[in-house]
Amino acid sequence: MASLPPIDMPSGATGSGAFDAPAEGENEVLFDYLLRLGDDSLILGQRLSEWCGHAPSVEVDLSLANMALDLVGQANLFLDHAGKVEGKGRGGDALAFRRDVLDFRNCLLVEQPNGDFAQTMARQFLFSTWQKMLFERLTHSADELIAAVAAKAVKEVIYHQELSAEWVIRLGDGTEESRRRMEEGLDWNWRFIPELFEMDPVARRAADCGIGVNVADFLEDYDRAVMAVLAEAKLERPKDQRPILGGRRGHHSEHLGHLLAVMQFLPRTYPDAVW
Repeated sequence: MASLPPIDMPSGATGSGAFDAPAEGENEVLFDYLLRLGDDSLILGQRLSEWCGHAPSVEVDLSLANMALDLVGQANLFLDHAGKVEGKGRGGDALAFRRDVLDFRNCLLVEQPNGDFAQTMARQFLFSTWQKMLFERLTHSADELIAAVAAKAVKEVIYHQELSAEWVIRLGDGTEESRRRMEEGLDWNWRFIPELFEMDPVARRAADCGIGVNVADFLEDYDRAVMAVLAEAKLERPKDQRPILGGRRGHHSEHLGHLLAVMQFLPRTYPDAVW
């Protein structure tokens, strides 16, 4: 992944590349939590990049490309930090391009296929609304780099959330065809929302030691935010479906394997290549 300019670190943080190891016993949970944060952004960034040259207009094409770059930038920072925590010599590039599908810890929502434009915007809205609330709370993380990245990234994610919400409203309250497509897009992605709020052992340990947050605490805020946009779009809340879980534990849909085959092709085919 491309290198990024340094981020502004909070006072007391080490911004020169030095790394303060977490307390004994926290390495494993911090590493896994960083993979979740990085993989979510990486996989969704890759998905959005698939729209390059195919979006409905040049303006939308540029918007989606910039959103993808934002997400890949977040992933770069989180995964580089994960590599330092792991201490096995793997950097962000190795974690992105040299892991197999079962080693990825992203939620299932971000790996779902783009479908049509409405389905992409439905997925983006549902995820960005959650990611915005998550990053707002992660600005107080006990891990200084997570806090710094969240503080920088939340400004980007606010734009992602606002843009996708505008499209949900525009398509939902548009023509009969655009409304039907947005309803179908929301219905496709709705079953993956419960995983965003799952507090499994890793998430609980991360929250308990102050690294992460208890996502269940903002479930009601999330529901209100989503329903407010659906009301403005004159859309009904999709019917609840059987929750689909497992992405955080490496149990993914077939879609992720196809995505990784494209994303990882060059680094795996030419492992010694330099740019």
